[in-house]
Amino acid sequence: MKLLLGSNSPRRKELLTQLGYTFSKVKIDCDEVFSSTMPVEEVAEYLAKKKSLAFTSLNENEILITADTVVIADGQILNKPKDREEARAMLTMLNGKTHLVQTGLCIRSLEKGESLDTATTSVTVKELTDEEILFYIDTYKPYDKAGAYGIQEWFGLACVSSITGSYYNVVGLPTELVHKRLKNAYDI
Repeated sequence: MKLLLGSNSPRRKELLTQLGYTFSKVKIDCDEVFSSTMPVEEVAEYLAKKKSLAFTSLNENEILITADTVVIADGQILNKPKDREEARAMLTMLNGKTHLVQTGLCIRSLEKGESLDTATTSVTVKELTDEEILFYIDTYKPYDKAGAYGIQEWFGLACVSSITGSYYNVVGLPTELVHKRLKNAYDI
């Protein structure tokens, strides 16, 4: 079986490589739009499946992995910030609180159809000063990260006081879950 990763995320590529899998990256053009009436805890899995189904070139003997990571704070989804002010607003919202990070995972083959899962991790951020928030934004430019932060960067090292659940889920791919699903369903 040939493994395909449908993601532009360098972090997902790195994590799947570290798991020891050989795979090819495939480009998937798919918007990340979801209904505003959808319960927030269903969004990550919905988007992972939407990305998977947008890839119409899946062949026999191929397995496609797609994922989507969302940050949920105060009952709302924090997407990737558009600019410095939006990043500042998101990090201010997370400041001194616990929020959830969910990654929806879709593993699909023509033979077995799709397998959907969601991994959830709780992340607690310490009390931050405005200077710390602006330092992080200006230094690391987290505009490609849901919730405006990367746990693998300075923010995770200096500002996250605790996590409950998978660290790698917060990075962007629940590696243990991916490995388990591939091993159980495809014996790879």
